[in-house]
Amino acid sequence: MKTDIHPTYNAVVFRDLASGATFLTRSTVSSDKTVEFEDGNTYPVIDVEISSESHPFYTGKQRIMDSAGRVEKFNQRFKSFGK
Repeated sequence: MKTDIHPTYNAVVFRDLASGATFLTRSTVSSDKTVEFEDGNTYPVIDVEISSESHPFYTGKQRIMDSAGRVEKFNQRFKSFGK
């Protein structure tokens, strides 16, 4: 394996801006901003817009589309098409 071609792989905190949740993991991304994590150590922090803590699919707050209403609207709009 070649030396000095791989990025550094360090502990990083990802902070969800929508919910405020923080995740400590390892990644190759880096940041100049740091944060003190729950364990008392200081880690680089990466702010993300959305994560599993705030995504509607994972939180169960997903909108349910009214497919019956959409089908009726489509049929009403194109009922005279092709006659």
